[in-house]
Amino acid sequence: MVAPSEVLDAVIVGAGFAGIGMAIKLDAANTPNFVILERGDGVGGTWRDNRYPGCACDVPAHLYSYSFEPNPSWSLPYAPQNEILAYLEKCVDKYHLRGRLRLKTAAKQARFDEELGLWEVEASTGQKFLARSLIVGAGPLNRWSVPKIAGLEKFQGPMFHSADWKEDVSLEGKRVAVIGTGASSIQIVPAIAKKVGKLHVFQRTPAWILPKQNGVIDAKAQARYAKYPAAQRAIRRTMYGVNEFFGLGFTHFRPIMGIGEMVANKYREKVVRDPVLRDKLTPKYPIGCKRVLMSNDFYPAMQRENVELVTDGIREIRERSIVTSDGVEREVDVIVLATGFDAADIKAPFAIEGRRGQSLPDGAEAYLGTTFAGFPNFFMIIGPNTGLGHTSMIVMMEAQIGYILGALRTMQKKKLKLLDVKQDVVRGYNERLQKRLAKTVWSGDCRSWYKTEGGKNTTLWPGLTIEYRARMASFDADRYEQVKEALPVA
Repeated sequence: MVAPSEVLDAVIVGAGFAGIGMAIKLDAANTPNFVILERGDGVGGTWRDNRYPGCACDVPAHLYSYSFEPNPSWSLPYAPQNEILAYLEKCVDKYHLRGRLRLKTAAKQARFDEELGLWEVEASTGQKFLARSLIVGAGPLNRWSVPKIAGLEKFQGPMFHSADWKEDVSLEGKRVAVIGTGASSIQIVPAIAKKVGKLHVFQRTPAWILPKQNGVIDAKAQARYAKYPAAQRAIRRTMYGVNEFFGLGFTHFRPIMGIGEMVANKYREKVVRDPVLRDKLTPKYPIGCKRVLMSNDFYPAMQRENVELVTDGIREIRERSIVTSDGVEREVDVIVLATGFDAADIKAPFAIEGRRGQSLPDGAEAYLGTTFAGFPNFFMIIGPNTGLGHTSMIVMMEAQIGYILGALRTMQKKKLKLLDVKQDVVRGYNERLQKRLAKTVWSGDCRSWYKTEGGKNTTLWPGLTIEYRARMASFDADRYEQVKEALPVA
């Protein structure tokens, strides 16, 4: 028998935006009996891990923050990594979450006890937690994508992924190779170009890049936001509306994307003077098919005398060099893998065992990106097909958090030990979702991290966030199997 005092209301896995936001709202809902398991030595998730030079958000800071916790102190419209991390630390302290945090404590495995209606979660420390619900907010940007290049393991110099930046490796005067020209690369390249001796940037596919409106937010503006929070909320609402408008171009009315394409083309033509280099940097696929990037300094950096754009494929990596498909060998001292993450390959972040001993499989489909059939009282924040191409992920997270709170209230009110989304509901939802995705710009002929190797888009939501928020506004209990049974008392 299990004593009620031994049972938590929830175990939250991950202390990034998702986990911290969930914890704040659980506490506000008078459900304070929970812990947050975090494998790292601090909070912040991807904003703790990614510390590469130039790291910043490509979503406006006023929108990339909790709606209930505006930050008047952003120094730039697009906040740098250190300010975002400081914001999350401040939230943890303001909402008194330190006592619920279990740092350096990774969730190792979780098993659902169907008889008791409880999750047993085993941590890397050997601790075990019993909880009525399991909420995973680990996020998809924690599995590095390492390219399959012949000889990669032979390289004798420092080599590291952008998400594992080695601050003790000096790049001063070195010959550096950056593999990739995606979201992290266009921030890294300008940040290191001035200090390295020679920089080789290896590009597989050029990106659509828009100029970034990133003027400094001075002390007067910060003081005004602090004094008049409504002004900052108004800016947030305006940004949200503008982004939703352009979201129509991704999902419903593609001609809108022509505006972005025109701006990107004019920007490139204005900034990149060499027509040969400009052609190499010009995408040959529709804008939006891959992630649209924003930068004011990537194109200028690519025109420095010590920077070379390499568009020939890499044939092999040797002990001290990189050889491309045209046979050219370039000697390098350091290799930076700016190759992103395996976000499209849906995998359980740790071993999760649901009803009848079934394991959460790779590629599992979810209902509303949040719940999985056969895994009762289990919720995932930023699960399959909840990603966005046009606005802030915080919007999606908050919608999911509200939905999860609705589920927990339903369990409490009806005294349920088990709430399990029906298999046919999950199947029907995902069939409709994939049909909608086929009509979006993301189904175009381009290779992106949105899609698996087989071409299935497992990452993105096919509509606007306003639709998703409406669907998540109330918990649809009729889509779930419900089993009542009082918790046994010792």
